[in-house]
Amino acid sequence: MDGNRRYAAQAGLFSQQGHLLGKNSLEKLLDWCMDLDIRIVTVYAFSMENLKRDEKEVDTLMSLFNSSFKEISEDKRVHENKIKIKVIGSPEKLPENVQKSIRQAEEKTKDYTNFQLNIAVAYSGRQEIIHAVKSIVDKAISGTIKTTDINSSLLSSHLYTGNLPDPDLILRTSGEERISNFLLWQIAYAELYFADVYWPALRKIDFLRAIRSFQLRKRRMGN
Repeated sequence: MDGNRRYAAQAGLFSQQGHLLGKNSLEKLLDWCMDLDIRIVTVYAFSMENLKRDEKEVDTLMSLFNSSFKEISEDKRVHENKIKIKVIGSPEKLPENVQKSIRQAEEKTKDYTNFQLNIAVAYSGRQEIIHAVKSIVDKAISGTIKTTDINSSLLSSHLYTGNLPDPDLILRTSGEERISNFLLWQIAYAELYFADVYWPALRKIDFLRAIRSFQLRKRRMGN
């Protein structure tokens, strides 16, 4: 979800306002996904590298995350549509109040199975793979698994996304055409779509164009 700050600068707004508008865009996107029966959505909300941003901006984002996860816990739409909320990344690096709000949102939705929203916070694709490798090595050392058991399926099961299917489509906004350390293992055969619009300005027609582009492609999955 790229372009909050640039959208704000272009519109003569503070960056904090751009992030708030970005939150509104996410809510609209989730409605569009449910309309199309897209059952699993993963959004890149905050990278590990983002922790190095200006302290004031990071504090603003932490406050936004804290309030947003609290809202999710009580949102009627979440409970009516039975949307499971899962945070992927290293949330332990976030302030304690944000961690508490995350745990609350996950706990209140843990048994839902209709839809799943994965929110990548304090996330790094490389770190995710390292975390998975360390877990597998520990199990091999303890004798829980044999090295001959190690394959792509086993590694996938140790990622933050667990046994979820790999994503079909990656949509990046703002016109940037790079992956930026997002789901590096999982997107091996995903289709990529880059929209030349800042995230807060994303319209339903922009989203539908991405879906239409995906539908017209012939997926070879490496074959």
